[in-house]
Amino acid sequence: MTDDVLVDVTGLKKYFPLQQGIVARLRGEDPDYVRAVDGVTFTIKRGEVLGLAGESGSGKTTIGRLVLRLVDATEGTVLFDGIDLNALPAGQMRRLRARMQLIFQDPMASMN
Repeated sequence: MTDDVLVDVTGLKKYFPLQQGIVARLRGEDPDYVRAVDGVTFTIKRGEVLGLAGESGSGKTTIGRLVLRLVDATEGTVLFDGIDLNALPAGQMRRLRARMQLIFQDPMASMN
């Protein structure tokens, strides 16, 4: 990673298990999953702004929550200023979040 890269996301995935019925759980069947985010890769250089656009339910908010480590990734890496966020203890991650921000767009205001 070069010095001008601030955020480097590679192969980011988040799968949420679907609710199983009691019979499937008793049989020990593996649950099915919803692939909310499946293999996202991007970089953000210092001074850049990234906007995610897509249909409702396409994973935009989940990507933001994964980058901030508000939810744990199923797979993939997130580097912030060269620091592997998955390797940080919770206390250090909380302090580092002060340098990050998600801005959610109000869809009604965007059409005005």
